[in-house]
Amino acid sequence: MSAETVTISSLGAKGDGVAHGADGPIFVPFALPGETVSIARVKNAGTIMSFASTSPDRVTPPCKHFGPDGVGGTCGGCSMQHLAAAPYNAFKRQILIDALKSKGIDAPVAEIFEAHPHQRRRLVFSARRRDNDMVIGFMQAETHHVVVVEECPIASPGLVSRLDALQIIARAAGADHFRITVTETLTGLDISLDGLPGGLSDRARRDVTNAVLKLKDIARVSANGEIIIEPHKPLLDFDGARVVLPPGGFTQATLEAEAHMAALAAAHIGKAKKIADLFAGIGTFALRLARKMAVHAVESDEKAIKALDFAARNTQGLKPVTAERRDLFRRPLMTSEFKAFDAVVFDPPRAGAEVQCTELAKSQVKKVVAISCNPLTLARDLSILVAGGYRVDQVTPIDQFLWSPHVEAVAFLSKK
Repeated sequence: MSAETVTISSLGAKGDGVAHGADGPIFVPFALPGETVSIARVKNAGTIMSFASTSPDRVTPPCKHFGPDGVGGTCGGCSMQHLAAAPYNAFKRQILIDALKSKGIDAPVAEIFEAHPHQRRRLVFSARRRDNDMVIGFMQAETHHVVVVEECPIASPGLVSRLDALQIIARAAGADHFRITVTETLTGLDISLDGLPGGLSDRARRDVTNAVLKLKDIARVSANGEIIIEPHKPLLDFDGARVVLPPGGFTQATLEAEAHMAALAAAHIGKAKKIADLFAGIGTFALRLARKMAVHAVESDEKAIKALDFAARNTQGLKPVTAERRDLFRRPLMTSEFKAFDAVVFDPPRAGAEVQCTELAKSQVKKVVAISCNPLTLARDLSILVAGGYRVDQVTPIDQFLWSPHVEAVAFLSKK
């Protein structure tokens, strides 16, 4: 370890300050461009010891767990609370612009759809036994230490107000360490306990069940995907279609971003009569779009596609919805199959949809909406479609993960 003073020139892709040393870049978490800082350096990583000058873009973090001096505190949940809103939003938008440019894509990039405090309806906590008790919170960066949180300005009030209930359930589970995924639904909290070696013991099942029966606003508790107790079906609403979230199932982190992405997709598709929704999940977009057009939804996860199908069959006023379970990584829709559709929406995992886009690029589908949580794989997929004759009309960055370097995007494509 060595001590030195550096000046920060830019922000890296993970939100770290970047200084240029004689032997290459130095990454300094929680430092901002224009700041001169004294650091303790190990290889190409620096830890702030003191400031010689600070940026006018530096603000006081709103959460006590982040640390009032804006150099990270202990909680590993956020990394950018020290940066003012305007440069923070510009940073996220630039991540997307840079990813597109890396693949030679020159397309209009809209202003970012901003995230705001108290919007997150889904969080993943860590639970760990400590001093004969269970603590729940977030992992301190680059450690196995769980930081107990008493507040969380990114989370919805419905999640923060039930931290006590989560601890009661964590104690009842009886394991030494595991993850707790909590989703706020219309009918209460859906709580998924994951990473439990061997699942829950019979005694733990009874203890969890008895604990939940004494608590309010708990829709369901599952362990390693198995339902332990379900006082209420955990329901989500997609424009009037009520979907039962499968145990451990995925949904978008904020309702506001989810609704905005769906509205963007609908606006680009316009008056299409039949569309394909690929990597459809539980129907986040398919069920909303089915208000105006027939939808063929394709998803590999059995529980997710069954939840989508059940909701479609039990919702009035939808156009026809068909649901197909299919692994699009191994068996993508072929070019000939796209003849049945006027438009395509796809929202793959972080790995993207490279194989599927290779087939889609050869089709004559007029309009495509690409939704992605990974700008790099999105840029790769868009480049495949562009090579096949598509034009990227616009890309809109979407922020769901406030005060983090993660950014999502919705891209509009068309082919004449």
